[in-house]
Amino acid sequence: MKKILIIEDDKIMRENTAEILELAQFVVLTAPNGKLGSVMAREQKPDLIICDIMMPELDGYGVLHILSKDPKTASIPFIFLSAKAERSEIRKGMELGADDYLTKPFEDTDLLNAIEVRLKKSEILRKEYSRDLNGLNNFFEQVGEILDLRQMTLAKATSNYKKKEGVYHLGDNPHYLFFILKGSVKTFKTHDDGKEFITKIYKTGDFFGHVPLFEQSNYFDSAITQEETEICKIPRDEFLNLIYMNRDVSAQFIRLLSNHVEEQEKTMLGLAYDTVRKRTAEALILLAKQTGQSGPKATVRVTREDLASMAGTATETVIRSLAELKADKLIEVNGREITIPDLENLSKIP
Repeated sequence: MKKILIIEDDKIMRENTAEILELAQFVVLTAPNGKLGSVMAREQKPDLIICDIMMPELDGYGVLHILSKDPKTASIPFIFLSAKAERSEIRKGMELGADDYLTKPFEDTDLLNAIEVRLKKSEILRKEYSRDLNGLNNFFEQVGEILDLRQMTLAKATSNYKKKEGVYHLGDNPHYLFFILKGSVKTFKTHDDGKEFITKIYKTGDFFGHVPLFEQSNYFDSAITQEETEICKIPRDEFLNLIYMNRDVSAQFIRLLSNHVEEQEKTMLGLAYDTVRKRTAEALILLAKQTGQSGPKATVRVTREDLASMAGTATETVIRSLAELKADKLIEVNGREITIPDLENLSKIP
């Protein structure tokens, strides 16, 4: 049963609303003011919150502001209640991130319909979708339906790329969010001396190219396929329209960007302080993880040049490091194919 939190200072309104929801088979929690309601929302994590606007101590706008800043409560559907029906009040609530707005007095059916719609939208956005074209289309179609984006054409255009074909180049203006349907793509930067530094390797089921879209900047690296690759290209304007119309979808991509930043910081620290031997081992482990291998044994295929780029060293140096790791029986080498018998052991080398 779904759990709903009612935050309302008017006792009669609070109790009447709770009774309606209990008859509709919801588990109901109530709070008489915004401060207590904020605490209960964090502790109980309800499936939906109904909140009055005009309350003593902490009004509804304050409650929404506090909960929207907490990752644990930011995605909870939020419906405002108010006796005021002025456009300015409605607009302010929506700008703060409210999902819906009901004016008092309201009909029982209006309340229940609003709750049903918001819970359905929340469920769709939390649903797991297969990381292929069918899953991607299914996601965008359902999200487009609940957000009423009737003209949405997302996830329709696909392109086939040959091995080592460029997807975009440093300084290009971004027009798409990319989704890999099949194959793999590496993004890289080129140093002044002509050497490459791989910033990321993406595999089937990965999105890439999203950072410049959010930052409204040109590409800060280049992307090239590592094998024959099929990519779905999602138009920039339609993608951003989708993101900015729903805070839950937006929050997912913000978390994705945060992970990207953390990974880049870790990589740069490693380049600054780790030995070449350890950087080579870390690059192999990263390749294994990016190809979906969690161990204990893993096998990766990579050129010595690409591995050297990931480790931030010369090709000759990485070849010597691989020979040392092989001699220590931490890896097995067969041409471009490198097998790691135990990922945990490899991660422990100094």
